[in-house]
Amino acid sequence: MALKLRPLGDRIVVKAAPHEEMTKGGLVLPDTVKEKPVEGVVVAVGSGKLNDDGKRQPIDVKPDDRVIYSKYSGTEVKLEGEDFLILSERDILAVVE
Repeated sequence: MALKLRPLGDRIVVKAAPHEEMTKGGLVLPDTVKEKPVEGVVVAVGSGKLNDDGKRQPIDVKPDDRVIYSKYSGTEVKLEGEDFLILSERDILAVVE
């Protein structure tokens, strides 16, 4: 699927990794007690933050990178039935290698 979402500046679009729907004991978890995902895959990146001298600062992540991000950061967006998260680059904590 071609993503119809182009992030601007230092923004990054991430597809959150699926989270557990059931405990190890077999209990189904309702949405109210589920942990928010903190890991996902980068789908698209912006062109970078514009510095004071007018030059773009490159973004450290690229599409298909697995990343860990701050738990309550970003803006959730639903596009064509799929959930995405738009984050600022500073909300990315690490790249999983």
